[in-house]
Amino acid sequence: MRIFAIGRNYVDHIHELNNEKPDDPVVFTKPDTALVRNNAPFYLPSFSKDVHHEVEVVLKIGKEGKNIEEKFALKYIDSVGLGIDFTARDWQQKAKEKGLPWDIAKGFNGSAPVSDTFIPLANIPDLRNINFKLEVDGKLKQQGNTSLMIFSVEYIISYLSRFFTLKTGDLIFTGTPKGVGPVAIGNRLTAYLEDEKMLDFEVK
Repeated sequence: MRIFAIGRNYVDHIHELNNEKPDDPVVFTKPDTALVRNNAPFYLPSFSKDVHHEVEVVLKIGKEGKNIEEKFALKYIDSVGLGIDFTARDWQQKAKEKGLPWDIAKGFNGSAPVSDTFIPLANIPDLRNINFKLEVDGKLKQQGNTSLMIFSVEYIISYLSRFFTLKTGDLIFTGTPKGVGPVAIGNRLTAYLEDEKMLDFEVK
């Protein structure tokens, strides 16, 4: 199982970080050691002083495929959940300034909490119109809709499959809306897909 992620896929988030709108999807990966399940706590890493939350819709791949055409892309998605792409922003900024990879900033241990519940694709009326949000200590911090993605789910699947064989169980983080911000010890993060609570855990 691999974790793929798409950066800079919502215009408002691009603007809040003063980034440029990409011509192609910005792709990065996280190791399986980044995965956190069962609403286990997120342990703030000691090496960073500026870890940000980024709530994202997560796709689960249902069957193996490569060089997938967009029109067939949805056949390769099993279900949809939510995840948090925790980012050590200080380390990411340092890497960006030097033109270096983001691996430490994005892939550190525990940086990818994912919901235990994944909703079957058949139960989602419109993949291009999913509301999702994140609350920190009960206060709304991020709110998005998949209709606002720069690159659609179908395009993301097709694009990734040009370079990587997508395998059953692989996860794809599809990008975050505006409102990213730092977390601190004691914060409680709750994330919702439509009205269903998908994540509920503490920062320690």
